[in-house]
Amino acid sequence: MSFTEILTHWYSTRKRNLPWREIKNPYKIWLSEIILQQTQIKQGLPYYNAFVSKYPTVFDLAKAEEEHVLKLWQGLGYYSRARNLHSTAKYVANELEGEFPKTYKTLLNLKGVGDYTASAIASICYDEATAVVDGNVYRVLSRYFGIDTPINSSQGISYFKTLAQSLLPSTNIGDYNQAIMEFGSIQCKPKNPSCEICPIITSCYALEHKTIDKLPVKINKTKVTKKYFNFLVFISKNQKTILHQRTTKGIWQNLYQFPLIETKKSLTENEFKSNPDVTSLLKMTNYDFSLYNEKEIVHKLSHQHLHTKFWILTVNSLPENGYPISKIKKFPVPILIAKFLDDFNFS
Repeated sequence: MSFTEILTHWYSTRKRNLPWREIKNPYKIWLSEIILQQTQIKQGLPYYNAFVSKYPTVFDLAKAEEEHVLKLWQGLGYYSRARNLHSTAKYVANELEGEFPKTYKTLLNLKGVGDYTASAIASICYDEATAVVDGNVYRVLSRYFGIDTPINSSQGISYFKTLAQSLLPSTNIGDYNQAIMEFGSIQCKPKNPSCEICPIITSCYALEHKTIDKLPVKINKTKVTKKYFNFLVFISKNQKTILHQRTTKGIWQNLYQFPLIETKKSLTENEFKSNPDVTSLLKMTNYDFSLYNEKEIVHKLSHQHLHTKFWILTVNSLPENGYPISKIKKFPVPILIAKFLDDFNFS
């Protein structure tokens, strides 16, 4: 059997039982693909189930408030995916009368849909001959064929797409595309792949040449920067606190957070109390404060590491309008804030 036939056969017996695999509903396939971008299935599956339960059709999702969508998405990260998801749902429901585009090229017109997602939907739902290329596919192809062209270079992206396209079978395109992705996910894993039971073991270049741990090649383009965040957690006598919604563009756009002061370095308690931004925000002298976490919480994002401290400020009254502490868990917040809310006792 050919490479393509072996993987398709392997998939028929080894594939995981996942809810979106037994249907060809473009709404649910699209939803699963957006949720699973940069997310493992074990983490994304509960979110998929929650979205399908709350928004069973694209019309239901289109009618939702963005804040509710962000709250349901909370913890998945890359919140632009959720905003694009909601925007596309409204476009499909209102402009396309609920009908998703049926070709790779027209699917690319949807916000948040790129080459991979368009290829997945077009092949799985409509059996269009367009290859999917995600991290799993890069890994399988680079190891099997011994390709050391960086997968995140323009040359590599073009080369792997062309190679993947050339391997497509004449029928059952969707099954093959899912097969190679599944193979990379549970068989040809990034670390400790199951080579001893691999069905293509006899013709894998990387296994023969002992380069499994060296492939695929990726250029490290991301420069990670350090940022120092100080969140001010107000607790008033009447059990209210302050939350600000981030309206500026960024990964946390439209999410809520405690008042934030960013500094050039980690602050001691004395430095915090004398910091001009702190004193300007407080505009009061009658307050007590304490540092919740002596050790910084380091929240790692793809391009920056947030060194975070939460400062608890007990006050008689707030310097601005606040929200009842009992209701703040209803707001969509970054996972960094969500974890603090779970750990901290507001009583």
